[in-house]
Amino acid sequence: MRASSKIPGDFSARHVLVIDIGGSHVKFRIDARGPVRKFVSGPRMSPASMTRRILELTRNLGFEAVSIGYPGLVFRGRIAAEPHNLGAGWVGFDFHKAFGRPVKVINDAAMQAIGSYRGGRMLFLGLGTGLGATLIIDGVVEPTEVGHMPYKRGRTFEDYVGERGRKRLGTRKWRRKVTDVIERLKLAFEADYVVLGGGNAVRLKSLGQDVHHGDNRDAFIGGLRLWRRGDGRLRLPGERAAVTR
Repeated sequence: MRASSKIPGDFSARHVLVIDIGGSHVKFRIDARGPVRKFVSGPRMSPASMTRRILELTRNLGFEAVSIGYPGLVFRGRIAAEPHNLGAGWVGFDFHKAFGRPVKVINDAAMQAIGSYRGGRMLFLGLGTGLGATLIIDGVVEPTEVGHMPYKRGRTFEDYVGERGRKRLGTRKWRRKVTDVIERLKLAFEADYVVLGGGNAVRLKSLGQDVHHGDNRDAFIGGLRLWRRGDGRLRLPGERAAVTR
């Protein structure tokens, strides 16, 4: 497919390729109801190899814009730090050139948070290979790197509640740590409610007050919302345009 000359701004759902990058798998989908497809990522995956793989798998599919949920620090739409669980080369990589289409990049937890936001002060926590955390206050989206902040015994929050922590502690003790981290962060950010996403969220048997399971497919909804303009109230860091709900 030839690169579209359409000016970025308001693409319909069927024209957007949404990519959710994780430490174990890369998931992607085109349009609001298309199938979610995936392939293995891992500690050696570079942005170039990921892009080539996706272009191969979407060779016969049409899309005009791309949303990427990246598992690391993104500042004003640009990757600002290399990932902890993937290969190197992400900072400065030209996704627009690689895909030949307009591209928006956002933190992966922020993308899922945008898809699951229902108003007020929401804290989203992504429990996967690592720990992603995004705060949305009255529609203003603020990704955080709280997962890499100190928690206990010289280890970070992510060291305890990420996948490595679960394997080190065992699932039963890991659940107790996750519950403690949720309550600490909920109080610290004064959140009205907490939404949990990520592959390990389903391992929790019980949730506290105002803590809810999200749907991992919300990441794809969030990716679509990045390209919609209208009367919504979600606003991304460094952007003036709102994202519709």
